[in-house]
Amino acid sequence: MSRVFQVGGRAIEASRIFCVGKNFRKHIKELGDEDSEQPVIFMKPVSCIVLPQEKIALPRHGTCLHHEVELVVLIGQGGSNISESAARSHIAGLSLGVDLTLRDVQTTLKKKGMPWEIAKAFDQSAPLGTFVPLGDSTDLDNISFSCEVSGVLRQEGNSGQMLYPIPYIIKYLSDIWELQPGDLIYTGTPSGVGPLVRGDTIKIAGSGIGEFNWEVF
Repeated sequence: MSRVFQVGGRAIEASRIFCVGKNFRKHIKELGDEDSEQPVIFMKPVSCIVLPQEKIALPRHGTCLHHEVELVVLIGQGGSNISESAARSHIAGLSLGVDLTLRDVQTTLKKKGMPWEIAKAFDQSAPLGTFVPLGDSTDLDNISFSCEVSGVLRQEGNSGQMLYPIPYIIKYLSDIWELQPGDLIYTGTPSGVGPLVRGDTIKIAGSGIGEFNWEVF
């Protein structure tokens, strides 16, 4: 399923979804993990995207579905070996998303040293808001965002708390993959992740970005 985003008068079709793990220290601690010496990268297919107001079905291959709100970067100009100083010019827009995670499945897989895909990359595991263009005055190191579940605040974070800032993430990814217009980067989640159950509503909001909602059924 293709997804096309309108950003600043430009139509950009989603290409790939890169996700960054272990990018907020308090979240690392709440999961009982250790810091990583480099970004932890995994991927989701574009078919995982769920647009605002679409409903999210509980997956059937796990029992503990967690929300992880994240700042999302949309690449507008591709390239390889992008420097941190040039990274900003490759960003078309910003949004917020949710990295839905089957925590029970992930925990089991991690203990066995196996890949995480079935815990992270299942259908509807990447709710995603609409994009706003990156403005000249946007401070990539000071974007606040949050997640509420059924009216209760669960997560609050700021991009300034990231262990790996957005320009570094773009550099790191582009040293491995040639980035393409339409690539999406979920940049990591702050602490406060928690379970979702049938009937919950998810609201994520970010300064200068907007507010987006989903219902779990």
